[in-house]
Amino acid sequence: MLGLYVHVPFCPTLCPYCDFHVVRRQGGVVEAYLKRLAEEAAALYERFPGPLKTLYFGGGTPSFLRAGELERLFALLPWPLQPDAEVTLEANPGTLNPERLALFKHLGVNRLSLGVQSFQESVLKTLGRAHGRKGALRAVELSLEAGLRTSIDLILGLPGQDFEADLGEAVALGVGHVSAYTLQIEPGTPFALQGIRLEEELEAAALEQAEETLGAAGLLRYEVSNFARPGEESQHNRLYWQAGFWGALGPSAVGHYPGNNGTYSLRLTHPPLPRWLAGEAPSLEAISPLEHAKEALMLGLRLQEGVDVGALEARTGLPLWAWLKPVVQGLEAEGALQVEGQRLRATWRNTLHPLILRLWEGLELIGSGRTPG
Repeated sequence: MLGLYVHVPFCPTLCPYCDFHVVRRQGGVVEAYLKRLAEEAAALYERFPGPLKTLYFGGGTPSFLRAGELERLFALLPWPLQPDAEVTLEANPGTLNPERLALFKHLGVNRLSLGVQSFQESVLKTLGRAHGRKGALRAVELSLEAGLRTSIDLILGLPGQDFEADLGEAVALGVGHVSAYTLQIEPGTPFALQGIRLEEELEAAALEQAEETLGAAGLLRYEVSNFARPGEESQHNRLYWQAGFWGALGPSAVGHYPGNNGTYSLRLTHPPLPRWLAGEAPSLEAISPLEHAKEALMLGLRLQEGVDVGALEARTGLPLWAWLKPVVQGLEAEGALQVEGQRLRATWRNTLHPLILRLWEGLELIGSGRTPG
């Protein structure tokens, strides 16, 4: 288990587009959360004592916790860290000041992920964000001045948004990492209930502009929605995209662990806060070697470096290349894939979904007794 994700569900505001598991803090709930988290951490540490390469505090808004609560949160985690470990804390601009940033550094945080979303007042208002343009700019400046590796989230392709201006602001500030997303309208969110619709053409144009503007400034696209200066890539998120193993703590957190008895791995999904506080066990999904191969293809093709089918064969013990080769050759001829040996890279101008479905179809008959091709 190389990485650990800790879910902190508390948020000062509930944004109308958000479908993450977030709650407001009230009457003793943070105290109960920390107590339950300590129990969960102790049990997981017995199975996987580390040391950790990455530690990620997500939410919610982890930076919304009070100073004493943050100190307790870090203290209850028994894992040692590797010397070059990446420790990321998600933060909203309105929760930052120099004293808070000094505390984060004292606790071992070396990377801040800032939920900026936009630098435009009208867009921030539409998104229901608690901060304005000045707060967003100041938060980024403070983080950089504190010497933290700084990543910002931007939502692009919104009606009325000048996304070129937002991208230009990110470049001018000098951040090392930008996560540039288009907004997904998730069922049950206020945006969905309001019937808000987005224009696919505008979203596509925004992502093309992101690659051009950020790339020209040295922030290279290393994943579908993520751009970084060399050495500033998110190592924790790489664990996800490379289908590695990581632990999870907290309500609604999802962990991926080594399997046994013919099962490649186990995915554990924790229940929401009330049931989690009551001690309900996580749900468990056993993942077969073939299912892991399919997931690894789906995730790995999001990366600019692609996915190495040979390495995937070594992990799963399956003859993947023999079954994939005819499909790969067809996709390469269409320009949908770049192929070097057994490494596959998706071309960014192609939609990943149909590409992945065709690769999956090539794997469906493994174990059927039929001859590949």
